[in-house]
Amino acid sequence: MPRTIRTLTAGEVDTLVDWAAGEGWNPGIGDAAALRAADPEGFIGAFVGGEMVAGISAVAYGSGFGFIGLYICRPDRRGEGHGKAVWDAGMARLGDRIIGLDGVAEQRANYQRKGFAPAYQTVRFSGRPVGLAGGSDILPVMAASTAGILAYDRQCFPAPREAFLREWLQPPRIALLCAGSAGIAGYAVARRCREGLKVGPLFADDTDIALALVAELAGKAAGEALHIDVPATQFGFTAMLQAAGMVAGFTTTRMYKGGKPGNAPTKVFGITTLELG
Repeated sequence: MPRTIRTLTAGEVDTLVDWAAGEGWNPGIGDAAALRAADPEGFIGAFVGGEMVAGISAVAYGSGFGFIGLYICRPDRRGEGHGKAVWDAGMARLGDRIIGLDGVAEQRANYQRKGFAPAYQTVRFSGRPVGLAGGSDILPVMAASTAGILAYDRQCFPAPREAFLREWLQPPRIALLCAGSAGIAGYAVARRCREGLKVGPLFADDTDIALALVAELAGKAAGEALHIDVPATQFGFTAMLQAAGMVAGFTTTRMYKGGKPGNAPTKVFGITTLELG
């Protein structure tokens, strides 16, 4: 039967996120709507006989940056070219933008052959951190804080993403900021997943602020585990997470094609999502 490639509907993005859960990726509950807010046209599927057989996210953040994620072929339809078809469609959609992705170790060489260069490794730290100090300057993100969060995020993420953040900062996600003397000095979001809560983004001016945000999120997690995908270059931060009882596990490699973005990597203590960067 012929294969059709097209943009996914909202319900089909839900299905693709469910596939990610089936792969053991532990996506957030209710992620699909927020992910789609970043770029409603950026989710692509391959269909045979009216059934989705593969999918990918190819989210465009303006004209200069894009991100590939949620690249999944249904297990019973692998080896038929459907994955390559959605990959090609996603890459064509993003065109000559700088393109990022988070690749698992076994796919790193494959992505390198496709023109992606490694930038840094991320390590997932999981557990219930103890002994970290919060602070009175860690506050909930309110509507009045949104403009400041958008400005701070622009320092840390490669492109503006207002539509996504306005959705991502909403309850039931837990969004906190650090109020510094000169304005916002960091912020973090935690969302409930199939298992525990994932923290991301976790952006901060320094390690102490990042740890204070983690401490406050742990206090609001009601004893559930936190999961944070941390750039391995944040040596001091990862050492403190381990000292607090968190365990290193799953790793990915952040890779870019077309150059490196100009954001401030020193402020990135936890990436937002493996799906959207």
